[in-house]
Order: sequence, then C-alpha cells, then structure tokens
Amino acid sequence: MSHLAVNLSMIFTEVPLIERFALAHAHGFQHVEIQFPYELDILDIQTQLQQYQLSLCLINVPAGDLMQGGNGLAGVPGQEAAFHQALELAIRYAKALNVPRVNILAGKQPLDADLLPCLNTLCRNLKLACHLLSEQGIEPVIEMINGTDMPRFLVQNIAQAQEMLEAVKHPALKIQYDCYHMAMMGEDVLAGLQENLAQIGHIQFADCPNRHEPDTGDIAFQAIFDWLLHSNYQGFIAAEYKPKTHSNQSLAWKNKYFSNDVNT
Repeated sequence: MSHLAVNLSMIFTEVPLIERFALAHAHGFQHVEIQFPYELDILDIQTQLQQYQLSLCLINVPAGDLMQGGNGLAGVPGQEAAFHQALELAIRYAKALNVPRVNILAGKQPLDADLLPCLNTLCRNLKLACHLLSEQGIEPVIEMINGTDMPRFLVQNIAQAQEMLEAVKHPALKIQYDCYHMAMMGEDVLAGLQENLAQIGHIQFADCPNRHEPDTGDIAFQAIFDWLLHSNYQGFIAAEYKPKTHSNQSLAWKNKYFSNDVNT
C-alpha cells in the first residue's frame, strides 16, 4: 500500500514551518516531507512529529545556493567538499528523525563549465551519497527538475535520470518522480510512472502549468492516482504544490482521490 504525504515547505506556508505540523495533523495527514528542514533544530522537529503522530518521509540534502538562483552543489566541479558537508548534515537529520529517504538535487551546469565535467562530478558525488546513506539504511533518490523553472539543471527528464543511474551503478539509488516537472518537460506522466515504477523511490505531485493543487491545470490525475493505488508501488505519494489561494482551500483532491485506498 502506498502512503500519502504533504510537503510542509510549500503547503501551509501561511504560518511558520514549526506550526505546519499541527495543520498537517488537523487535515488528516500522517506523513510529511520537508525540502530543507535545517532552519529548525532536530529536537524541535522531533517534538512536533511526536506530538502530532507524524512521520517525516523525505528531506533534501542542502543544495547550497540553488534555491536562490545559484548552481547548487552536487554537480558543480569545485564544490565537492561543500557537498560532502551538506550530505553529512542531511544524514544527521535523517538518522535522528527516522527519515527513510533523502533527495539529492543535481544542481545546474555553471555558465563557464562544460557539461561532461559536471556530469562526472555529479556521478562521483552520487556514489559517495549512495555509500554513506545506504550504510545508514537511508534510500538515496535523485529528482528530475524541468528546465523552464530551473534552466541548466543537470537532470531534467527520465532519460537523463536513467543515464545517471546507469553511471552510478548503485542498487540503492532510485528516482524521485515529480508529476509536475515531468508534465512541464512534455513527458506523458502516467506512461512515465508505468514504465519506470521499479526504479521510482518517491512520487510528488502538483498540477501543470502553474504548480497548483490537482484539478487546476492539465494533468489527468484521476487516471494517475487510480493506477498508482492499484499498482505494487509501496512508497510515498506526496503533495508538493503551491496552493492557488489558501492552503486550507486547496485540499479537495484529498477526499476525491485518496478517501479509501491509501494510508494517509
């Protein structure tokens, strides 16, 4: 059985991060993910998770300046030491908070760098991450991010993710599949899930093109969720969208698509 999660970095942002755990619980979620939990102390997160009976199912390795428009860390030659430090911090949080899965963001090809050295750097850093994470029983995943929102991102589509998995050659490494990013790249979202499910470790969703909640755009979520809930996918399906108006008003999809067949 798959499990439904809500992303606290993009949803319930009407209140500070520390207050979003309570809102997730109030809306019936049992699992949450946080892109970058590092603004909060581990003990404070533990307290919230325990108080509201939540599990934290995914975090990202710190990505340097990526979210501020920079190139990030994992695929940037010369940033290896900074990536290793970021990885160690992610492992410390994941171990303390029982996070089963950690996402590594590839980063962007710098304007003054050739592509091949960036991909080689990413491959080496992913091998290190796979070794250190799997040693702790944590599954590493890599995410494809569309090139419109993040130009020069090193892993934008399924083919590029598959190539990187083949280069890294580590059995623990899986794909994080975000329906929104794949739709933005012109991929058939459902076919992509069906054809690659064995290599997918985590799924996220938002509608396309505006990245709001389901049923605000072009993605046919009924078919996607129907297929997923009857597939042998055992992982998390996480809502990671920008609410169109207010978070509380954006949750109609939860009862519509996940009323019976999922551990919410």
